[in-house]
Amino acid sequence: MAAAVMMCAVSDTTVTLHDITVSGNARRNFQLRTSQSAVLVDRDYLQQHFSGSLMQTLEGIPGVKAMTIGSGQSKPVIRGLGFNRMVVSEDGVKHEGQQWGDDHGLEIDQFSIDRAEILKGPAALLYGSDAIGGVLNLYANQVPMEPLKGSVRLFGRSNNEQLGLSAKLGGRHGHFFYRLHGTFIDYSDYRVPTDSIQYYSYWIRLKNQRLRNTAGRERDGSLMLGYAGYRFHTDLRITDSYSRSGFFANAHGLEVRLSDIDYDSSRRDIDLPYQWVNHLKAISHSSLSLGEVVLEANLAYQHNRREEHSEPVGHGYMPDPSGTLERRFDKSTATARFVLRYETGRHAMQAGFSGEFQHNRRRGWGFILPAFESYDAGIYAMDRYTLRENLTLNAGLRYDHARTHIRSYRDWYATPVGADSVYVQRSSDMHRRFNSVTWSAGINYAQGPWMLKANAGKSFRVPIAKELGVDGINYHIFRYERGNAELDPEQSYQLDASIGYSCGRVEFTVEPFVNYFPNYIYLSPTPRYVEGLQYYHYTQARVLRYGAEAEFTWHFLPHWQARLQGDYLYARQRSGEKKGYTLPFSTPWSSEAEVRYSFVFHGEGYAALNAHVVGRQDEIVPPEMPTDGYWTLNFSAGKHFPLRSTTFSVAFHADNLLNRRYYDHTSYYRLIDVPEPGRNFSLMLGLDF
Repeated sequence: MAAAVMMCAVSDTTVTLHDITVSGNARRNFQLRTSQSAVLVDRDYLQQHFSGSLMQTLEGIPGVKAMTIGSGQSKPVIRGLGFNRMVVSEDGVKHEGQQWGDDHGLEIDQFSIDRAEILKGPAALLYGSDAIGGVLNLYANQVPMEPLKGSVRLFGRSNNEQLGLSAKLGGRHGHFFYRLHGTFIDYSDYRVPTDSIQYYSYWIRLKNQRLRNTAGRERDGSLMLGYAGYRFHTDLRITDSYSRSGFFANAHGLEVRLSDIDYDSSRRDIDLPYQWVNHLKAISHSSLSLGEVVLEANLAYQHNRREEHSEPVGHGYMPDPSGTLERRFDKSTATARFVLRYETGRHAMQAGFSGEFQHNRRRGWGFILPAFESYDAGIYAMDRYTLRENLTLNAGLRYDHARTHIRSYRDWYATPVGADSVYVQRSSDMHRRFNSVTWSAGINYAQGPWMLKANAGKSFRVPIAKELGVDGINYHIFRYERGNAELDPEQSYQLDASIGYSCGRVEFTVEPFVNYFPNYIYLSPTPRYVEGLQYYHYTQARVLRYGAEAEFTWHFLPHWQARLQGDYLYARQRSGEKKGYTLPFSTPWSSEAEVRYSFVFHGEGYAALNAHVVGRQDEIVPPEMPTDGYWTLNFSAGKHFPLRSTTFSVAFHADNLLNRRYYDHTSYYRLIDVPEPGRNFSLMLGLDF
């Protein structure tokens, strides 16, 4: 028995985690690096599970969800927390777009990603504010090892007739290397399994079951140049991401009924209302190794520009404006992060400093978010101490200081107030300062086939400008939003654990967690209506959250495996005006069962049948409505074909095979009776050379 345990502990045979094949020791080393619940996915996983957007691709991982709106947009959610409650990091730099925006996705080219790491739970110790729910680490800076290496991907989806092409080229000559990457995507209006929807008691017919004006296109490009020496490494990566997409015309107010635009003339047109987003990013990463000491520096500049265009129709006392520019957000971010790592004996210590400056300006005739500047800086130190080869402890401490300056704004038109006409002030000049001390401590223990992890920590989140100063209509999610200038920094205390077993034909993982917020910030729905839309306002409350993720894999025959996974989340407000209720748009429980056949015949291949089940969500915040549960049947298959010095690959997906009509409780479109997309076939052809 002891010999069998040792074989499970040190064997180099391959195992599968979330359908990702890695060596046993590589997986074990990755898990030992952190005491948090963590998942590593590689490029093969991203290609095999391609599903329209990066977050939809990663949605099969327990605890990870994609909050979708439109056919090409989705937001990452970890354990029910998203937007500014989780950090997306690309090549060691926090991605800074307009994270508060509910109606656009990540401005990151998913086809440039080499690997991704998902950390579940608070990670403010290393990442500062916003890492209160978890971190999505994306890496696209893998150094080429050959003089010339590249790949081409051609892909498409049936539901929205998406067509795309992605190409990568790189090489290394001595110590110098380069990488080039480009992606082009075009898609039409997407289909839903219904002929009509209901918007505030108005029935709206859909032509050919398509959501009119949801077409879009995306253009991404990147260039990396670098030097890789024995002790010194440096690289510079420049990326540019551009997307243009329409808003579902019937979701942008009832005025569309009076529009002269023929939205049904073409399913690939992008008419008013629409948005375009451009994200330019320059990242410099350098490291210097001096024996036991390693110095790292990450410097970055990001420029995010987003515009919303609509037909110029006045609301309330606002006259018909000139031009179509409803809103423009222009945000520049400068980031610096310095890390010192020192390893000696049993200790692996690191200390670091990070600083960030944001500058955001607005334009357009429609107001929702004020102009602002923000500054934050933090220092931290942590140590990972190895008691034995299979037992490590880690602990760390961090201090952060942040400042936010929100600029005043008055309407450009006069509003009658009594006998006078005034230019209503929507945002007042505001200066706020925030300080926070956070900490984290954890333990990792491995014994034979078992892996045990536990982590406790405190995280924080500075209230963003939207929460402090928003005041306006958010058409795309059907509500009027009002900020709260008195909000305090959000605090979070969390305890999470992980119990894993992997030996022979059986693998399983259970990851429970409990999370307490003394002052959770959220948009509270009210029964009031402003300008025809439901009124929401920001408030704070004590909130208790707990839940778990679990996964079980059984290799019951040499080429067959069965996988069962699920996640559950409970949330309850313990104070405030909605005491006793959950949080708005809370994720219901979900589970997934899959049978997969893998084979090797002139290259590796697989085929899998998957059933995805989501429970009914009765836990709501009035006047929110419950959402029925649902299930979908899905199929996937893929094959690699080695061709001398090249490899040809095929990946096929069939989602919602039965074309079932269902609603996602986290989707804003369910508020106007829009179901999720119907049957969808995806195909990707690849060539690696």
